[in-house]
Amino acid sequence: MFYEPRNGHNLPHNPFKAIVSPRPIGWIGTCSRSGAVNLAPYSFFNAISDTPPMVMFSSTGAKDSLAFIEETGEFTASAVSDDLKIQMNASSVNAPRGVSEFGYAGLTAAPSKLIAAPYVKEAYAALECVAVEVRRLQDKKGRATDNYMVIGEVVGVHLDERVLTDGLVDIKKAKPVTRLGYMDYATTENAYQMFRPKWDGKS
Repeated sequence: MFYEPRNGHNLPHNPFKAIVSPRPIGWIGTCSRSGAVNLAPYSFFNAISDTPPMVMFSSTGAKDSLAFIEETGEFTASAVSDDLKIQMNASSVNAPRGVSEFGYAGLTAAPSKLIAAPYVKEAYAALECVAVEVRRLQDKKGRATDNYMVIGEVVGVHLDERVLTDGLVDIKKAKPVTRLGYMDYATTENAYQMFRPKWDGKS
């Protein structure tokens, strides 16, 4: 089948997010100038460079995460492991501003080393980030959408050494949770290696 998103797809649910999957989940922690704390999972999240290390996430709607980042210019991104999937889902609740999703989900808001925003203490990894760009996304005709992208430079990394094997992050130990389409998730437990080929001059 072929469809143009602007004309609909004639399927029970939009397949776009199922096609672009799995997607890592950025568990974004923020803190307002007044000290209000927020935690929310975003599946439009990924690393976009390694020198310097940078990550991005996108929010549909100007939510508290975006508002707090615009105030302070800081956020954390904690990793979601299989043993924290229930808490991650709980933190997606539409709680009113001023209610900490850390407490609601039974998580510990750990203080960062370099920024004010807290991270999930129970996470196997967390990134301390300074926002370098906040942009409202436009469509192909230049019209503003209700989607906002935040790019942050990673200035600090917290890593639980229990997920390391011979100095490498061991996916089988970390068991990261990823977002699929619809209401589906997956846990990564297996991995394999492929090495980039080197051109030998032969066709």
